[in-house]
Amino acid sequence: MWAQPVTLSGTHAALVPLSQEHAAGLAQASADGDLSSLWYTPVPDAAEMEAEIDRRLGLLEKGTMVPFTVMAPDGRPVGMTTYMNIDHVNQRVEIGSTWYAKSVQRSGVNTECKRMLLGHAFDTLGAIAVEFRTHFLNRQSRAAIERLGARLDGILRSHMVMPNGTLRDTAVYSITAADWPAIRAGLNWTLSRPR
Repeated sequence: MWAQPVTLSGTHAALVPLSQEHAAGLAQASADGDLSSLWYTPVPDAAEMEAEIDRRLGLLEKGTMVPFTVMAPDGRPVGMTTYMNIDHVNQRVEIGSTWYAKSVQRSGVNTECKRMLLGHAFDTLGAIAVEFRTHFLNRQSRAAIERLGARLDGILRSHMVMPNGTLRDTAVYSITAADWPAIRAGLNWTLSRPR
């Protein structure tokens, strides 16, 4: 298959293949900021964490997802992210199902994780395009995606039913292989600045 589990390491974080060994640490990370109470994005709480890990690992077996645990430099799990909706034939992938503990948000972790995932997708896998999707009303996520340099492709109206029964309009963004050199330079510059 085109996309496979891999470990990616940076200064602020490492991305390692998701495992049930990370369940307790990920439950603590989810509790940091009470992320499971967010209405516009699903984040598992402690009771749901093992089942969510199993769900993601099941999608890995089917070849449609490569799930990662986001690890802090001290080795603690601080979030999850994935390559998802993998199109092995057309070499397209979505980066999504991402969440981070409140204590590492706005710390450089997200920027570095996206830099590593984008770099691996374009520079190693030869991706044609990388996609991002989020709830239209998730302004924090949309702003973060736009800061990366991704362009809004459009809005999928009434795209999916959320756990609370509301309909989600999904904002779809992408970065193409042609966009990547300039975006890579911008991300490298952002990560090199003092925090």
